[in-house]
Amino acid sequence: MNDVIARAAPEFQPKVAVVLGSGLGGFADDVRAVATIPYGDLPGFPQTTVGSHAGKLVLGHVGPTPVAVLQGRAHYYERGRADEMKGAIDTLATLGCETLLLTNAAGSLRLDMPPGALMAITDHINFTGVNPLFGETGDSRFVDMVDAYDPRLVEQMLLVARQAGIACHSGVYIWFSGPSFETPAEIRAARTLGADAVGMSTVPETVLARRAGLRVAGLSLMTNYAAGLGNDKLGHEQTLAVARESDNRMRRLLRLFIEQYV
Repeated sequence: MNDVIARAAPEFQPKVAVVLGSGLGGFADDVRAVATIPYGDLPGFPQTTVGSHAGKLVLGHVGPTPVAVLQGRAHYYERGRADEMKGAIDTLATLGCETLLLTNAAGSLRLDMPPGALMAITDHINFTGVNPLFGETGDSRFVDMVDAYDPRLVEQMLLVARQAGIACHSGVYIWFSGPSFETPAEIRAARTLGADAVGMSTVPETVLARRAGLRVAGLSLMTNYAAGLGNDKLGHEQTLAVARESDNRMRRLLRLFIEQYV
């Protein structure tokens, strides 16, 4: 697997890996690319079935920082496997990445975070009952999830946002399996549990990344109010439309954060 990457980008060693969520793949255009490799050429990388996930690995630089950008992810709901991203994340760790920056489109559980708002993830709740480490052996499967989203990276994300005049909230992300949207009763339960945003991704990747020794940061784009909190009909088309409208602010924050990464 690494032989494919080594041939495409000899001696290239990224520091930061980025996973781009639904409707957010345009950030790959901000990378000064040295190589672009389809997932299909990389054994262990997922097959993506969601139309807004291009399924490409882009290697290059954002400012002075070498990056590996995953243009799309696979989700648990696509094949019923929580470990779909294991091969990709293990490869990123092997390449020398220190940090995994996860992005997603999410539903807001807070009225002060309307569609278009950004939220740095401080923690998560796994509401699915599944785990990407099911079936693993050895003590490494018992992953410590305290500070799973590195507090220093969260602080840096919020600082960069303030300095750039970009509004960015912080809060807890809750993972539902999808692909159907949540019911109003489920959202009421999620709010009671302390969640601020809801989505269908990110959590399994965080678990896999922590097992691999990567630091993790997460950034959510609110594309809708969650079920029962708004009047709009929920659907993937709405997710993509709001993501496109808010693309510039999120891309700018990601770019500034990565440029200033230490």
